[in-house]
Amino acid sequence: MGMERRLKVLCMSDETTSMETETRIKAAFASSDMKQIDQHFGAAESFVVYSIASHEHHLLEAIQFARLEMDGNEDKLAAKIAALEGCDVVYCEAVGASAVSQLRAKGIQPMKVSPGTPVSRLIRDLQGELRDGPSAWLARTLAGRTPGRNRRFDAMELEGWSE
Repeated sequence: MGMERRLKVLCMSDETTSMETETRIKAAFASSDMKQIDQHFGAAESFVVYSIASHEHHLLEAIQFARLEMDGNEDKLAAKIAALEGCDVVYCEAVGASAVSQLRAKGIQPMKVSPGTPVSRLIRDLQGELRDGPSAWLARTLAGRTPGRNRRFDAMELEGWSE
């Protein structure tokens, strides 16, 4: 069984109040140095997690795992996926098909990016999407948070309504 260490950042001020009314996403990054993407999801030894809004972002936690061999062991995936519970997206160098399906089942979008991609650039890109209009995966994620909101349109379409 792999060990896990977590460092959570607890906010002691009012700086998060402005984020409460604004749309925000929780993003995890597979990074050994908290600065760049440098790990495969299944073999990742650490993740850094941020809360991101259109004009600000906050470090939420850093998660470290004991070194694991890349042997296809499903238990290590379960531990990592459980650790990322509540995240909307996870960025990594690579991610296997089994991990993709398990992450998506938990509502977490896996994103493969080039090794060495700066975490700061990915945060800026997400902020841009929140300001200027989300990509397809982010739009689905945000729509999924308000399950009752879009159902009436689905019902109208079933009744034969059209624009």
